[in-house]
Amino acid sequence: MAESWKGASNDNKDKIQNLIAARKSLKLSLEKSKSLGLALGKAGPRLDEINQRLPSLEASVRPIRADKDALVAVGGHINRAVGPAAAVLKVFDAVHGLEKSLLSDPRHDLPGYLSVLKRLEEALKFLGENCGLAVQWLEDIVEYLEDNSVADEKYLSNLKKCLRELQNDDERSRLDGGLLDAALDKLEGEFRRLLAEHSVPLEMSSSSADEQAAAIAPSQLPVAVIQKLQAILGRLIANNRLEKCISIYVEVRSSNVRSSLQALNLDYLEISIAEFNDVQSIEGYIAQWGKHLEFAVKHLFEAEYKLCNDVFERIGLDVWMGCFAKIAAQAGILAFLQFGKTVTESKNDPIKLLKLLDIFASLNKLRLDFNRLFGGAACAEIQNLTRDLIKSVIDGAAEIFWELLVQVELQRKIPPPADGGVPRPVTFVTEYCNKLLGDDYKPILTHVLHIHRSWKHEKFQDKLLVKEMLSIIKAIELNLETWMKSYEDNTLSNFFAMNNHYHLYKHLKGTKLGEILGDSWLREHEQYKDYYAAIFLRDSWGKLPSHLSREGLILFSGGRATARDLVKKRLKTFNEAFDEMYNKQSNWVVPDRDLREKTSQLIVQSVVPVYRSYMQNYGPLVEQEGNSSSKYAKYSVQSLEQMLSSLFLPKPGRYGSFKVNRRVSDKFDNGVPALHRAASAIV
Repeated sequence: MAESWKGASNDNKDKIQNLIAARKSLKLSLEKSKSLGLALGKAGPRLDEINQRLPSLEASVRPIRADKDALVAVGGHINRAVGPAAAVLKVFDAVHGLEKSLLSDPRHDLPGYLSVLKRLEEALKFLGENCGLAVQWLEDIVEYLEDNSVADEKYLSNLKKCLRELQNDDERSRLDGGLLDAALDKLEGEFRRLLAEHSVPLEMSSSSADEQAAAIAPSQLPVAVIQKLQAILGRLIANNRLEKCISIYVEVRSSNVRSSLQALNLDYLEISIAEFNDVQSIEGYIAQWGKHLEFAVKHLFEAEYKLCNDVFERIGLDVWMGCFAKIAAQAGILAFLQFGKTVTESKNDPIKLLKLLDIFASLNKLRLDFNRLFGGAACAEIQNLTRDLIKSVIDGAAEIFWELLVQVELQRKIPPPADGGVPRPVTFVTEYCNKLLGDDYKPILTHVLHIHRSWKHEKFQDKLLVKEMLSIIKAIELNLETWMKSYEDNTLSNFFAMNNHYHLYKHLKGTKLGEILGDSWLREHEQYKDYYAAIFLRDSWGKLPSHLSREGLILFSGGRATARDLVKKRLKTFNEAFDEMYNKQSNWVVPDRDLREKTSQLIVQSVVPVYRSYMQNYGPLVEQEGNSSSKYAKYSVQSLEQMLSSLFLPKPGRYGSFKVNRRVSDKFDNGVPALHRAASAIV
């Protein structure tokens, strides 16, 4: 039994060992399963990666499967295509090697900068000429690879797209990365800087501008600067930037000329026709206009003309003349011409004729300068405006001149001045005609009338000018006769005749017009003056002494009262006649001082001595009556003489111009004070 337990015990022991061994085996298997699971987990992404790489690997090994002859020939094709492409890439790398130099400031080393820029242009020219060839070689090899299935289709497709882009002109133009444009922009900036720094306006004070104008001329640019500008122009023109250069040059230089002209106070050039009524209101500006135009043409525009030639002479006449034309137009020559045109469009007036002649004289003086400076085709606008101005000046001057006689004749229909003085048209026309016949205006007027007649294919002789002046004076004489007859008061008529005949004599004697009229004509008017003066004195103041008759005044004891009554009566009559005559003639005028003093002296000599003698002899008869004596002895000898000596003083603002107008209704207005300035303007 013991043996049986022993044997059973051994069997159990073996079973336990087996179980333990099985457990360990299971545990080991489980661990191996976990390890394998982990390994499989790590292998999944690798498989995915391999799966993704398979197409490219397939493409890589595809050439191995290509035809053997194609694989052998592909090497030569590739070498032939890569050679030109490598040369292009080498130049392309050289282009980028120039960036640092070309992005620097040209002012520090302009010659070096221009040299580098030229290298860039040559490199870009090489690229432009060879890039297309290199691309064609590359396209050929791509086509070979595609035809022989030596490369991947997708890869070839991308490569063909890149090559097509290289063939595009826009893409090829950007091969330099915009370096050329940047360099050219810097050169334009240097061109502007050189011009601006050496374009200095004239320094003139406005008060002394007219005096300085004739002596000052702007300095030219230094030769070294001109050479730099020309060098810059060479490179910019080579890159189609001439127009931009001209634009910069015109902007800077025209601004410089305008700045030089600012000191001359040229605001008046902007006056429009609506801003003034007649030439008289701006005649001072017209005088300035001639001086300022001469200065601008002979100094400022002359200097710009020469400078344009110096800077642009290598490019061609049309270029620099066009450049100068733009400068002249923008700097103000058109404004000068337009001002003159505005004057011609103003209302007609005799003073306007003088101003038109001034304008013509200024333009004629500058005729050769205008033809030389503005004679090119580029200055067509300036030429047209100049021609229009000259035509308007000549037409306007001729029209006013030939209308003078008509306007003088029209004055015949208006009443003469109530003060018996010299009518405004008479004083104005005599002075005006002398002005036109003077050395300053006669040559100009003759020239203008010659031109005007030639336009009509008519001849003009100098004697026509003289003839017209004589006709005007004859019209004045006829006017005087008509006006004399229109006075109802004969005394005033004679007084008027005395004034006007003396005016013609005195104010034409020793003048150009007086020489034409002759000495006999002048003496005739002097005699007329004396004749009418004598009649005037006889019929007016010469009658006063008759009121102081001594008849019946016999002073004896029994007749004193009778004599006193006669003296009172005669003094009263004298006083009444004197007062009436003095009051009437106190508003009459004698404009000429010499004639006034002489006439007053004759009146005093005619009246005062008789009055003095009468009062000395008979004045005591009335003076004895006390307060009533002043009624008869109204004037002292001194007061009477003072009153007579103060007669005929002219009133201020009596003289002026007259307007030229075709309409009879718009006649001379003797009461327009605004015309006072016109007479002084031609004295």
